[in-house]
Amino acid sequence: MTDALLTFEDFSPGRRFDFARRTLTADEIVAFAREFDPQPMHLDEQAGRASILGGLAASGWHTSAVMMRMLYEAYIRRAASEGSPGVDLMEWKRAVLAGDTLSGHCSVLEARVSRSRPEIGIVRFRAEVTNQRGELVAVCEFANMMRRRTAEGAGHAHG
Repeated sequence: MTDALLTFEDFSPGRRFDFARRTLTADEIVAFAREFDPQPMHLDEQAGRASILGGLAASGWHTSAVMMRMLYEAYIRRAASEGSPGVDLMEWKRAVLAGDTLSGHCSVLEARVSRSRPEIGIVRFRAEVTNQRGELVAVCEFANMMRRRTAEGAGHAHG
């Protein structure tokens, strides 16, 4: 890894991380659905066309899992992440159909030092996933705990 590890101090409000593009195939959609969300519109093209979704559609949970991977690739893989205390908002705005190519970004909304653990900062993000037409398909707002480079009371600096 050539990039320096991103710590809390690197996540200032307004900073943006772009997502790599990813196309969802029918096989991926069906495989995910078989294991996690076996509703007909996620398993069968005809059932999907007969539904309000208009075709073989990824489960919203599948879209969320893809977004998680996009977040990992965009910043988490090179960050001093300590996980997340939770998700504040998760909305699936539009169906993701077989063959759709997803992209998007996440932005830092706010960042603050933890009151109970000063060696950790809490960073709030908003992630937006779009399809190949630029239409919003999913929105998520969540927090991520990040180690700080320096903190009063912290055992050592991370970097």
